This record gives sequence, structure tokens and C-alpha cells, in this order.
Amino acid sequence: MGLGRQTKSASDFYAGGRQFTGFQNGLAVSGDYMSAASFLGIAGAIALFGYDGFLYSIGFLVAWLVALLLVAEPLRNSGRYTMGDVLAYRMRQRPVRTAVKHLHDRRLDLLPAGSDGLSAGVLVSLLLGITSDAGKILIVALVGVLMILYVTIGGMKGTTWVQMVKAVLLIAGTLLITFLILLKFNFNISDLLGTAASNSGKGAAFLEPGLKYGATGVSKLDFISLGIALVLGTAGLPHILIRFYTVPTAKAARKSVNWAIGIIGAFYLMTIVLGFGAAAILKPGDIIASNKAGNTAAPLAALEIGGGSGSTGGAILLAVISAVAFATILAVVAGLTLASSSSFAHDIYANVIRKGQATEKEEVRAARWATVAIGIVSIALGALARDLNVAGLVALAFAVAASANLPTILYSLFWKRFTTTGALWSIYGGLASSVLLVLFSPVVSSKPTSMFPDVDFAWFPLENPGLISIPLGFLLGWIGSLLSKEKPDAGKYAELEVKSLTGIGAH
Repeated sequence: MGLGRQTKSASDFYAGGRQFTGFQNGLAVSGDYMSAASFLGIAGAIALFGYDGFLYSIGFLVAWLVALLLVAEPLRNSGRYTMGDVLAYRMRQRPVRTAVKHLHDRRLDLLPAGSDGLSAGVLVSLLLGITSDAGKILIVALVGVLMILYVTIGGMKGTTWVQMVKAVLLIAGTLLITFLILLKFNFNISDLLGTAASNSGKGAAFLEPGLKYGATGVSKLDFISLGIALVLGTAGLPHILIRFYTVPTAKAARKSVNWAIGIIGAFYLMTIVLGFGAAAILKPGDIIASNKAGNTAAPLAALEIGGGSGSTGGAILLAVISAVAFATILAVVAGLTLASSSSFAHDIYANVIRKGQATEKEEVRAARWATVAIGIVSIALGALARDLNVAGLVALAFAVAASANLPTILYSLFWKRFTTTGALWSIYGGLASSVLLVLFSPVVSSKPTSMFPDVDFAWFPLENPGLISIPLGFLLGWIGSLLSKEKPDAGKYAELEVKSLTGIGAH
């Protein structure tokens, strides 16, 4: 309850009192970003698809360069608590803040939150031997309840410290398994890769492009779409963006991104060893039998490297890795939910419904109630998507972020002719196109790993909509601004430009 007593003001709940250093925030950003989707989903994708699964690691890492060069410092200087603050600075507040909140409501935060709830179901089911759908759904629900309690009590301050601890645990756990896998192959990477290729049943093709992407023209386009979404999506993710407000200065925000790049880079290098190591010591059939999307590859590899099923060493390693991943799940879902509840309380309740007249106490109370509602929806999504690869599910959220958030952020910061109409067209157009294309893609129907595998209404062939929805989001923002009768406020833009580039007047 100590955190609850320390989280009374809006600044405490939304930004942790802006008390964190660049290193602390970099560690927290790393913890927020290195989700169970990274730990479980990428390792599983590599274990099943080899080289093509490894491409996830590259995309997730390179994305940080966009965040560092274009977003981190100007966003920290321009806003107060949320992305809506930046967009509303020189636009009409009510429509813009309402649109930003719709992004959270329409799965931008809920998709990855649901995916980490799904990861909890996968982990606990593996540990306890639960195979029924009802049992997995119950586990997802329990994780959701824990997350709701934590966010409502601790706010940003508590969530940030959990992210920092979780990042240290995740790096330590991943480093342990990586070391043991390399030790098994005498630190001979060539031997590890050769064994993985042979054991996969695919031979040399396992180490070359084409098992998942590249075999057909459609799969090549799907890979391009995935890459664009991963590289551009990070700079538009709300739960990452709000972390730049927890530091006292823009310099600290920039420093935190530098630390995050180093920590995250080391982590993703280790997931490559985890994935190929799982392929080398496990049979593909055993991985798929445990989870169709491969999400249990890393825990199963830990069990095997410790001595196998029934051994003390295997049980200990499985428990350690599962505990680390479970802590990861709770921390990441908490961060996602905090971002969405903050957007509702600050953008909708305080500035739209109460028109700026709400007290800080009322605003924090609204954020806590929003946390409960968002947590319930996240639980439902996690239960529905329990057979999807979690890395793929998170990649869809990246596509939504790059399609709807990133265009409006960049246009607001760097284009003086950008208008409210352009912002609304970009947000709603990017959001609607990405969600619509996902609904009619193989992610939802037509494949054994789809949400609804027994039906087929997938007229859009790509699993990731980024190739279409991201350019469309930018195009709609440009067209909407040109066609708008609204005259851009040159004075406001000049103020925002100075503020974003120099930090003068920043909170």
C-alpha cells in the first residue's frame, strides 16, 4: 500500500513524478518492450521456421533507431502525459483526444496485452499439465486480475520499478539458458546451427529464407509488410511513448533510448540462440504438440537442457524460466493497461468530458476505473487468441501503431500545414484499414493457426496489413489537411516547433 500512498497526484500516476534517470527509464523501457512475445514468440518462430523466424528479432531491434532519431526528444518536450497532449497542442482538442482514445479502445494496446495474457496461459498450462481450453482461459483471467490490482494501486511509479526489476530478471534468465545451450555445443555456433537444421527435418533450407516468407510472391510481400510494421511501429506505441514523460529532461529521454537499444540488442541476440537451440535439441513435432504456434519452445528447451522430463535439473530450469516469463507478462500487461487508462482519464475524462475542469484526484480515480474496464477486455482477447503465435500477434499491434499513430505524431511535429481534419483522417483511416485487413486475413480465418480455423473469409492474403495501411495512414493525413477548410495556426506551430526542438517550456 506504500505505492498507493505515493500515487496521489496526476503527475505521480501518469509519469511517476518525473523522477527517473535516463538509465532507470532505459531499463524500464527495455522491460516494457521485451515482452513475453519476444521471449516466447520469437524463440518459437525461430525453432519452427529457422531463418525466417529470426527476422522478427532484427525488425524489433532496428525499430528503435526511428524512435531515437524522430520521436523521443521532441515528444518529451511537447507533451505532458500522453500522445494526445502533443496532437491537441495546435489542433481542436475534443475530436483529436477522442480519436487518440479510440486507438487504445480498438486494440492498439489491447492486442499486445491480450497476447501476454495468452502467454501466461501457455506457461502455466505447461507447468501444471493443463490441456483444456477452460483451464487456459482461467489462467489468462487470473493474470488479468493481478495486473488490474497492480496498476490501480501503483500507477506509473510502481509499474516502472516492476519493469526495471523484470528487465534484469529477463536478461539474467535468458543469459543462463543461452550459456547452457552454447555449452552443450561447446560454444561452436556452426555445430549448433547444423544440428538445428538437421533436426528440423528441413535440412539446409532451415538456415535460408523461404520456409515462412519468400516461397511465393504473396509471402514475400507479407515479409515486406511485417518489416515495415516492426520498424515503424515502435515509434507509435503508446505504452512506449508515455515512458518518455517519466524523466525530468529531454536529454534524459534520449539517454534512456540509448540504454534501451543496448539492452534490447543484447536480449534479441540471445533469443536467436534460444530459437536455434530449441530446434537443435527438440523435435518439431514435440514443439507443435505442446503449442501449435511454438510459444513453448524456450521453456521446453530449458527443460531438456536441464536433463529432460522427470529430472531435477530440468524441473528447476523450467520453473526458473517460467517464473521469469511470468514476471515479464505481468509487467508488460501492466504497462499497456496504464497507457490506455491514462489516455482515457487525461484525454477523454479530463479534457473532453470535464473540459479541463477535473481535479487531479478525480482524474486519477477515472484512470483507475478505466484500468478495470480495459483489463477485462484484454482478458477476453487473450482467451480468444490462445492458439496464435504471440510474436505475430504483437506485430499486428505494431502495424496499427505505424498506420494511425506515427503519421499524426510526425505530421504534428514537423509539418506546419497539418490540420485537425488531417489528424482525424490519419487516425481513423489508419486504424480502420489495419483492423479491417486483419479481420479478413489468415490471422482470423482459413489456417490451422487462425483464430477461427474452421471458416474461411480471408480475402486479404497478407497476415500483416502494414504494407497497405501504413502508407494509407500517411496519405490520408496529407489529403485531409489539404482538403480541410481549417486554417492552420502558424503561431501555435512555431511555438510547438521551438518547444519540441529546444525544450523551452517543457514540463
